[in-house]
Amino acid sequence: MDAIKTTSLTKYYGRSRGIIDLDLTVEQGDFFGFIGPNGAGKSTAVRTLLGLIAPTSGSAEILGMDIIRQKEDILVQVGYMPSEASFYRGMRVKDVIQFSAGLRHKDCRANADALCERLELDVDKKIMELSLGNRKKVSIVCALQHEPKLCILDEPTSGLDPLMQREFYAILEERNAEGATVFVSSHILTEIQRYCRHAAIIREGRLLAVDSTENLGHTDTKRVRLKGVTALPRLPKIKDVQTDGDSLSFLYGGDLQILMQTLAGLPLTDISITDPDLEEIFMHYYVEKEN
Repeated sequence: MDAIKTTSLTKYYGRSRGIIDLDLTVEQGDFFGFIGPNGAGKSTAVRTLLGLIAPTSGSAEILGMDIIRQKEDILVQVGYMPSEASFYRGMRVKDVIQFSAGLRHKDCRANADALCERLELDVDKKIMELSLGNRKKVSIVCALQHEPKLCILDEPTSGLDPLMQREFYAILEERNAEGATVFVSSHILTEIQRYCRHAAIIREGRLLAVDSTENLGHTDTKRVRLKGVTALPRLPKIKDVQTDGDSLSFLYGGDLQILMQTLAGLPLTDISITDPDLEEIFMHYYVEKEN
């Protein structure tokens, strides 16, 4: 049984595009990244999966359950963290957390206390007194305190400082090691590359690629860095040219033998040819689709 499985899942808002023909499978126990810029359709996909909005067409299952017919059963086993969480402003943090646990008819106090301590969250403050980062922490506790089988987290680290981001992902890695499936929607590619085992790239509501993060990084495109030259070599399939004094770099998607023959005639003082990072791969997929 898969944690998430969609078949031609589509959502339109009137004539406006949400997601189109989404075919996505996330295996149980995976740590999965859902990558795309703002407006790509990430939040629409997440909200549709959780039954918060109805699909226009297609189907989907969460933990083997239909997202329309078994929505309430799904929500019992899922921990959801929206990109922008809203709470009753006059409530204290501890009351919000207790209220969230009560909705699930579960005693989560021990787990909630441990999460609050790790996230350095003051539970006696009122929501209106909290910064964006601390409101994010409340959202994290509410999403994870009941130990869900599937964690769906939409842009979870915006507003968190770097130390809290690291602690947050440490918590997710521990939950994943215990068997929980983690699905993270984000536009911060370094996070996806560092923590996720598999990822999907979405653009304008359509999936462009789904693979392991390792395989997504192994394309025919290379990042070439040259020192000692300022003029760009005459080569085909060059993208993302960057210059810095007597150095330049570019993404190259052509024949490596042609590259080496061309570079042999240049007055280089240093050269490196590496696999691009995930952010560069992301741009590669976007540019390729546009062309």
